[in-house]
Amino acid sequence: MRRVIVLRPGPGASETLARARELGLDATAVPLFEIEAADWKMPEGAFDGVLLTSANAVREAGDELQKLRGLPAYAVGEATAEAARDAGFDVAATGGDGVERLLGSIEPDLRLAHLCGADRKDYSGARQQITPVVVYRSRAVDADLGDVSGSVILVHSPRAGERLAKLVENRSHIAVAVISEAAADTVGGGWESVAVADKPTDEALLALAVDLCNKPQP
Repeated sequence: MRRVIVLRPGPGASETLARARELGLDATAVPLFEIEAADWKMPEGAFDGVLLTSANAVREAGDELQKLRGLPAYAVGEATAEAARDAGFDVAATGGDGVERLLGSIEPDLRLAHLCGADRKDYSGARQQITPVVVYRSRAVDADLGDVSGSVILVHSPRAGERLAKLVENRSHIAVAVISEAAADTVGGGWESVAVADKPTDEALLALAVDLCNKPQP
């Protein structure tokens, strides 16, 4: 069986590894980043809810998060929704197909505080009024991928794709599974294959990894 390399930082890496092993995959984690909390304060103004696009935002927000617990949370992904519930939030909606689908399914004109990382997408075109509030950062760490020829590499973000492209030169026998088209755009060419998950979720990415592991290598 082909080895599966998980690039995402902890604790998400551990969650992906657990799911991968449940699927019978030979998976190992080589994180390219480390998540760290940022100093932050809530901006002034009234908000109708909290937008959460990563469980990291809940994990790293600290005591300041208490000021927002009376607001409904709009979460991308069940893992993020679960983290929000554990932190005391009432989750008003959960989107399993990415943030754009979630925003398209909820009321327009909501004023949402987006608790996010320093590297984030711009949602200025959304129907809601979204104020980004940086509560964590992902810091690049030294990573040695070693000999990954013949493996399937999972890319959970565009930033991870950018680093992967810089770290690996001999690519012709490596299959890359990416969580989104945006991530696919960053990995460059020369790989055995680059395949995009049908949904921007960890579960869909792992299902893709299973398919790639079962596919005969060229």
